[in-house]
Amino acid sequence: MTTAALAPRAGRKCHNALNTLHALQYFAPELGKETGDLGITHPKAVNFAVRAAALGAVGPGTVAATFYNYKYEAVARHVPAVWETASPAQVLAARTRAVDAMLRRLLGEETIASAEMAEAARLALRATEVCSRHARPLYAAHADLPVPEQPHLAYFHGATLLREHRGDGHLVALVAAELDGLEALVTHTATGRGFTPRWQLVTRGWNQEEWDAACARLRERGLLDDSGELTGRGVALRDDIERETDRLDRAPYEHLGADDVARLTELASGFVHTALAAGAFPADLIGKG
Repeated sequence: MTTAALAPRAGRKCHNALNTLHALQYFAPELGKETGDLGITHPKAVNFAVRAAALGAVGPGTVAATFYNYKYEAVARHVPAVWETASPAQVLAARTRAVDAMLRRLLGEETIASAEMAEAARLALRATEVCSRHARPLYAAHADLPVPEQPHLAYFHGATLLREHRGDGHLVALVAAELDGLEALVTHTATGRGFTPRWQLVTRGWNQEEWDAACARLRERGLLDDSGELTGRGVALRDDIERETDRLDRAPYEHLGADDVARLTELASGFVHTALAAGAFPADLIGKG
């Protein structure tokens, strides 16, 4: 294992590029087609099934706990009923087909077959060699899945592992900060780096009244001001959460080493820029408005 010191936030920067690629699947028409062929058509049911399938045929409590910021009742409308339509194994196979088609469309066949893609897959998977399963259910479930042979699918698998490893640790930091799932969404949106409130409400199952109540609770704690912006205390809390998440997620990037983290970030960012130029995400997805 290399002991080269990483630049501040180097692991976070690398993760952000990897996570963006992981997230492309949820906006890809290919995923809707493949799950639709299985009989899963509701967008929320697709989301819950695809991300939770690695856990097995779990119930709504497990999904709500591991996803954290989704409303339990919204989850329970689709889980566990979705497993009566298609098994977790069928969903995972559908996701693989969808991701294959999506990456070919967004990145192009030349990139899919490139030495750079194979290099990115090797680096991402090497980073996962020291990831811990302890108290990280979504990471652990995905770590039990076989690594695909094709480099672009192996890269997506590695990106997913690193995404879920950091995500599981992030929930630990949110619980320690005493932010419930909806309060976490509100404060993240207030940073300007999360989904817009409209997308949060549509995808996470909350309503405007619940969103407003969460804002009121955050104002009482001195974390939001009357205009919905983070106060100084709110900014400090979000910064603390991200630093604690960095700490809990440092192992894979320290294992990879500074030079290879920089290289993986470069490769991952290049793939993301290509995908974004191809229209991978809705234009109104990110922001405060």
